[in-house]
Amino acid sequence: MSRRSKRRAQAPAAQLTPAPAVTATTPCPCGQGVPYGECCGRLHSGAARAATPEELMRSRYAAFVVRDEAYLLRTWHPDTRPPGVGFDSGMRWAGLTIEATTEGTAFHDTGTVTFLARFTDAGTPGELHERSRFVRLDGAWVYVDGDFLG
Repeated sequence: MSRRSKRRAQAPAAQLTPAPAVTATTPCPCGQGVPYGECCGRLHSGAARAATPEELMRSRYAAFVVRDEAYLLRTWHPDTRPPGVGFDSGMRWAGLTIEATTEGTAFHDTGTVTFLARFTDAGTPGELHERSRFVRLDGAWVYVDGDFLG
């Protein structure tokens, strides 16, 4: 999941409002219905790696919610990784729907995830519909890029 869509100018980091409160015991923002600490939190902390592109996609979505720039950059392919994420202070992620996946099993080195991520930007609802590409790099799944859909 990238931030390459039409958005208003990014606010400087010092002006960011706090990310929504997510703790180890609150539901994970990825939508799996389990506590953050047992779900994407363990990936964000480095205690575990995503086993599939879908798990990486969910964890990257959750990282956008909690504004974990280090995780997003760590899980971005070095050939396409930007120097920083540049979180928008007015944006709030509101939900993730995984629509389809291809490949991405233990027997593959590539995979795709098609998803719809809902958000509000300065109170205006919107959505990001993307087919993201992932590759296995040194044994770990990483985000490469994506195509915007519809």
